[in-house]
Amino acid sequence: MTEQETIHVADVSEGIGGDATAEPGSPVELPVVDVLTGRSFITGKSGSGKSNTASVVIENLLSNGFPVMIVDTDGEYYGLKEEYEILHAGADDECDIVVSPEHAEKLANLALEQNVPIILDVSGYLEEDVANELLLEVVKQLFAKEKRLKKPFLLVVEECHEYIPEGGGMDETGKMLIKVGKRGRKHGLGIVGISQRPADVKKDFITQCDWLCWHRLTWDNDTKVVGRILGSKYASAVEDLGDGEAFLMTDWDESIRRIQFHRKRTFDAGATPGLDDFERPELKSVSSDLVGELQSISDEKARHESELADLRQELEKKDQRIRQLERELEEARDLSDMADQFAQALLGKAEAPYRGGSGRSVAAEKRAQSALGAYDGDPDEANGGVEIGTDDSSRVGADDAVETGGDDGSGTVSTDTGGTEDAGGTELPTADADGGPDGSGDPSDRSDDDGGAGTAGGVGADGRGRSRDDLAGNEPAADVDPVTRADVAEGALRFDDAIELGTREAVIDELRGRIESLPELSRGMLRHYRREGVSDPVAAHIDAGGDGDAGHAYSRHRPIRKSGLIRHAGRGHYAYAVPDLIREAYADRLDEESVREVVRAVETAFVPPGERAYPPDAAPGEVGDRDASSGEIGESVGADPQSGATRPAETDDHAAGIEGVPLDDGTGTDRSDESELSEAARRLAERGRNGDE
Repeated sequence: MTEQETIHVADVSEGIGGDATAEPGSPVELPVVDVLTGRSFITGKSGSGKSNTASVVIENLLSNGFPVMIVDTDGEYYGLKEEYEILHAGADDECDIVVSPEHAEKLANLALEQNVPIILDVSGYLEEDVANELLLEVVKQLFAKEKRLKKPFLLVVEECHEYIPEGGGMDETGKMLIKVGKRGRKHGLGIVGISQRPADVKKDFITQCDWLCWHRLTWDNDTKVVGRILGSKYASAVEDLGDGEAFLMTDWDESIRRIQFHRKRTFDAGATPGLDDFERPELKSVSSDLVGELQSISDEKARHESELADLRQELEKKDQRIRQLERELEEARDLSDMADQFAQALLGKAEAPYRGGSGRSVAAEKRAQSALGAYDGDPDEANGGVEIGTDDSSRVGADDAVETGGDDGSGTVSTDTGGTEDAGGTELPTADADGGPDGSGDPSDRSDDDGGAGTAGGVGADGRGRSRDDLAGNEPAADVDPVTRADVAEGALRFDDAIELGTREAVIDELRGRIESLPELSRGMLRHYRREGVSDPVAAHIDAGGDGDAGHAYSRHRPIRKSGLIRHAGRGHYAYAVPDLIREAYADRLDEESVREVVRAVETAFVPPGERAYPPDAAPGEVGDRDASSGEIGESVGADPQSGATRPAETDDHAAGIEGVPLDDGTGTDRSDESELSEAARRLAERGRNGDE
């Protein structure tokens, strides 16, 4: 291509605005370089011939081997395929290939590097955003590649007022077209804008154009634009132009000429349909290789879309599975809550320990109130204090004061501050309301706020908080944890399994199994609770033959507590719970005589024959009818679990009758006034009277 190469597109016309130096009918030549790399604007009302003018220019360029790209907004340029091998790309099945924004780079490569003319038909896209995105990406690729190639190339844009409007609202596509109009020439990229409404096209674009064609315009706003750019005489003359006639203004020769454009040679797909039959000509097809390259992009896109669809489907399945698992988890939580409530009801817990409560049972609470009484501020007047001790007597009052006596008269007294002061004045940690320093019910859980360690047994001579057993070289007792939720649930389910067997023997076997699994010393402590009804672990440990160390006492106390055979009664005391377990197992459907029968059957596992004759739930009459001389009450209770020596027989308190009920010692003498009743006997008598009422 030479700088002087031109294309013949029109002839000089007669009339106002004609070139006085040229005769009418003289040829009008356009320089190819200025057309390909310049900026142009073709306008005119519908039917005035503006699309024909663009087609004539394009036909001349294609005939000389210069490629172009046409942005077709109405689908009227496919007629060029009648004569030229041009790629028709768009969204319709009539196009050679259906394209999307993913094809933009490939389309730019075909146009600039392989000299393939392209009709980019955006008329078939139902969504305007898709068409705009496709055009934006294609123009971006053309502009970027032209910076490197610097090859003359023409971009023709139909209905350009839709992309570069005068009134504002221009999107990224319009900004890119303006950029091409201002800076494309230096890279070799030219642009032709076509519109039937010059008043609606951004004036920044029109005023930058190198050549302009003004076909017939009649609307005042449009003719005013002509007058402002060409002059007033052209503003009135433009209304009288014939079809295909236009005023041509060019910068390269600084002239304004009235010319008549040639008629396009190819099929006019944009002509207004008439009464004649429409006959579509045979169109040329492009190389299958070109279509194949674009089709591979479409296939790749389809594959990605298929993969995305599969992934979305898989994600939906996983979401459904997650929702199902969440429902199952919620149901499991509901079942767990039901199991908790069942276990709590089965064990008679008013405040289950694993729910943050004290672990008190309804029955144990009643016994605690009866045995300990209400505290009115005077420890000596506390109602229902429990007598415990060895040689001296000790009283556990409702104010949590514990006084333990020994042969030497020394002892420990708990103070109102929660500490225990021994004979030497050293303050020791004591059990809180639940029987332990931490509220767990175990005084073996102990700590020293001053950084030292202490035990419930007292501070040793070395002042380091070691127990007497520590100083003697014995292994200190391990800390005892509170009963856990798992312990309670396991015991409840075991007991529930036994009840479901439907037989009294099953309940008896279950409870006997619990007792027989206890260590010997723990069974002795259980016998103590059976006799006393309500007591504390240290007293039970001493009575069973153990020492007075609280750590040892609570470590051997824990198996009884975990098995549910005793229950916390408050203020560090525990109550015998076998009768209550049996009542609760049958939901209080058994009468008291049947309960006592089951209790006696269970107690054969740990109570010697001499003690069985004095059951804790016995009625006052039954206790009074006992013959103290028979030896059934007050006899030896068996061997010491540690030393193996025979333990001394119980005091006569256990053989004494209930207050107001005479006892016969076999000689006919009433012994009711000869000795005081034990606290346990008084409680049993009170329980019997309440039961009779």
